[in-house]
Amino acid sequence: MRKHRTISYPGMRVEDWPVVSEVPITIHVNGHEIATLLCLGNYLETLAVGFLASEGFIGKREDIISISIEADERAVRVEARSDIELIRRLTNRRVITSGCGEGTSFYHVMDALSVRPVGDGLAVSFLTIQDLMKQLNSRSRLYRATRGVHNVALCSTGGIIVFHEDIGRHNAVDKIHGECILKGISASDKILLTTGRISSEILIKAGKMGVPVVVSRSAPTLLSISLAEEIGMTVIGFARAGRMRVFTGEHRVRADSSDLKPFPSESPD
Repeated sequence: MRKHRTISYPGMRVEDWPVVSEVPITIHVNGHEIATLLCLGNYLETLAVGFLASEGFIGKREDIISISIEADERAVRVEARSDIELIRRLTNRRVITSGCGEGTSFYHVMDALSVRPVGDGLAVSFLTIQDLMKQLNSRSRLYRATRGVHNVALCSTGGIIVFHEDIGRHNAVDKIHGECILKGISASDKILLTTGRISSEILIKAGKMGVPVVVSRSAPTLLSISLAEEIGMTVIGFARAGRMRVFTGEHRVRADSSDLKPFPSESPD
């Protein structure tokens, strides 16, 4: 983050305004250039591991032999127990995603079929979701300063366990996934909170982590809802201002009816 001279209107006041960084980081696996991610430039190890896990290059911590960060070259080099032919095949499957800016992803939507159904051992209440979103907002200091990042958190019903932020919500989710792999944190009984739209890519990333509940203050897409129904995931959107909408997996949600507020009839902003 760095401050930049701006002129604000009305009033034409000259102010130094904080602006987030955007850094290209190239990930290499076994000497092969896999992708260049545009990101904040921090937590590069967790970002790289999470990205590689979500794209199918690795599945667990033991698949990683070594990781090195080369700051001068803006590169992360990973030695992994990966099939070189698989790497070559996957790198020929780049598609442009619906992420913030031009995101690169190697999975096809049909890869969702390889995501195992999530478990049913978690129940959440309306008040729990509201409290967790408040905790997420309270940690979002960089967002409040710049309005330039997305925030993502992995939570138990008792509070936030892992928190990350980045200029793209995909990067933030990958950081969460990477930290879970590196620290041996199971996501199968956790809740994933995000400030961004729940697109199919985010849904698949969450599914590959095994997360049973995904919550956003924004909206899901129709494709993400369809995929969530296929794997039995709970998707909750518009979780803000004392309200929320459950789109799928309502069996995991215990409503506290005395605290619910009716949604206005008009579409939310």
